[in-house]
Amino acid sequence: MGNPSEEVLDVVDEQDRVIGTAPRGEVYRKGLTHRCVFVLVRDRAGRIFVHRRTDTKLFSPGAYDMFVGGVVGSGEAYPEAAVREAEEELGVSGVEPRPLFKFLYEGGGLSWWCDMYEAEWDGPVHPQESEVAWHTWLTAEELDGLLARETFVPDGLEAYRRYLELRAA
Repeated sequence: MGNPSEEVLDVVDEQDRVIGTAPRGEVYRKGLTHRCVFVLVRDRAGRIFVHRRTDTKLFSPGAYDMFVGGVVGSGEAYPEAAVREAEEELGVSGVEPRPLFKFLYEGGGLSWWCDMYEAEWDGPVHPQESEVAWHTWLTAEELDGLLARETFVPDGLEAYRRYLELRAA
């Protein structure tokens, strides 16, 4: 893969309609709204895949996350991106993400549409070394403990809050 900051993304409006394209670096620098996918992956025991991002990531380097995922490429559909991102980050094939909900994340002068999914994976994982510095499977209670001690990506925190609200409803 080339330089991540040169990857072309769709730029979208407040209704998630494509209004143009731009390289990822420019999208981040100018705070242009774009598209992302988030996949919460659980094993058969219900534990959640949690990881720490590498220090080379453009957004939230070194932060923890309870989702795998990332930006949606220009012209790519959300469901395709969810499968691609989950399989890349987990280092597996055959992931079948189920759609949950979508929301507009806004924070720190940045914004993106987050299309949320969940998936079950019970086999071995081989996380992408360029994306994942550390990983494990945690129960919800163990994740709560990690959330209290470590820095998590802000969009992932918002997505997880919304996910918990959905499950409680």
